[in-house]
Amino acid sequence: MKKTPLIIGILTLALSMSANAGPRDRYQDSAKVIDVEPVYRTVEITEPERHCWDEEVTHYQPRGHGYTGTVLGGIIGGVVANSVSRGRGRGKDAATLAGTLLGGAIGHDLSHQKRGGHYSTSYERRCETTHQTHYEEQLTGYDVTYRYRGRVFTTFTKEHPGERIPVRVSVRPIHDH
Repeated sequence: MKKTPLIIGILTLALSMSANAGPRDRYQDSAKVIDVEPVYRTVEITEPERHCWDEEVTHYQPRGHGYTGTVLGGIIGGVVANSVSRGRGRGKDAATLAGTLLGGAIGHDLSHQKRGGHYSTSYERRCETTHQTHYEEQLTGYDVTYRYRGRVFTTFTKEHPGERIPVRVSVRPIHDH
């Protein structure tokens, strides 16, 4: 049981030594920016646009529906049928009823033929939505040309780098041992 902690300790020491064994092969430096070109892309933008106007509208207003023609036609029809019919009792009553109904129907029809009315004009608000599409250029970033130790490199950045740009330098031996 005493050997287990000793073995774990030795393994941990060996791993930490191997992790630190090689030289640090990366570091950060800065390079001189020699050119910056903005990069744009064309974007389609569609926006709703609401248009409203006042439109003239004409309405027909019929005269009110009264029952005068129907009632008057019924009375006249009943009186005429009653005075013309020759029978007595139920026959005369049936003729009077038929005359009243027929006169009422005729009075109703006549009153609707001459009912009249008038036209009125008003304005109503009308609206519609259309979609307007336009295109615009949006900045997406920058193509950056920079010089580091006499050599020229290019990269793309989202932000303008300014006069200098940070670079990561990696050093590796030519021959692996």
